[in-house]
Amino acid sequence: MGKFIYEGGPKVEIEDRALTHLQLVMTAKLRRGEPFTFTWKEDVGTGGGRTSVWIHPGSSMVFKFFGSRAPAINRAWVDALAFGANSPTGLYLTPEPVEETRLERDSETASIRA
Repeated sequence: MGKFIYEGGPKVEIEDRALTHLQLVMTAKLRRGEPFTFTWKEDVGTGGGRTSVWIHPGSSMVFKFFGSRAPAINRAWVDALAFGANSPTGLYLTPEPVEETRLERDSETASIRA
């Protein structure tokens, strides 16, 4: 279980795989100079509710991973997270979608051409 820490204050525990995908989306947006909000649900043990932070190019963020190996990237999940980050509601963690295999994409493309 990794941690996302914002400005030395608000922090949330996030599973390493999910945290990696969030990091990809956040850094891509910040490289383009696009600020956004990031919202997460708080654990019931800490009072519940949700926290939103404003992420901008000057933000101080720490992505602390528990494991030492980088997980495989699910492109569909990155796209889904980026879609949310580009919306008025901002970035929030969504469940990982099933990624299509190349074979499935190729057969879908072939059926469209037919």
